[in-house]
Amino acid sequence: MTANIESATVVPLPASHLPAAHHPPAHHDVRPRTHRVHLHNLCVDADIGFHDFEIGTPQRLLISVDVTLDLAQWPRSDTREEAWNYDFIREGILTCVAARRYNLQETLVQEIFAMIARCPGVIALSISSRKPDVYPDAQSVGITLSSE
Repeated sequence: MTANIESATVVPLPASHLPAAHHPPAHHDVRPRTHRVHLHNLCVDADIGFHDFEIGTPQRLLISVDVTLDLAQWPRSDTREEAWNYDFIREGILTCVAARRYNLQETLVQEIFAMIARCPGVIALSISSRKPDVYPDAQSVGITLSSE
């Protein structure tokens, strides 16, 4: 069946159904409440794994961190001293990886999580670890530990 466009009647929407051109509704409260700091896919070599062939043979890991901070931690000025230090996250991860041998990614991620969670202003945290070289037909295998 073909629609007869010439005879179609267009019913206009009532004004109450039209979007406000320049004024959001009174309940619309878009403002910053938190901010996030990211470090994604930090590539490290770790002595990790419980299989005999993994022990003593470092493997590549890709570590990602998402830190949600209270807005009170937002820099008050455009200075280095006011910034949340990415170096702290990176160096902390490198220290955890170098500190010992791990059987499980879960154990390493839990240690990284605890290190960052102690920092002032952290209100949510997600840490993931992926092994990119385990299976030839998979991009990676891994885990995520998150407070959300």
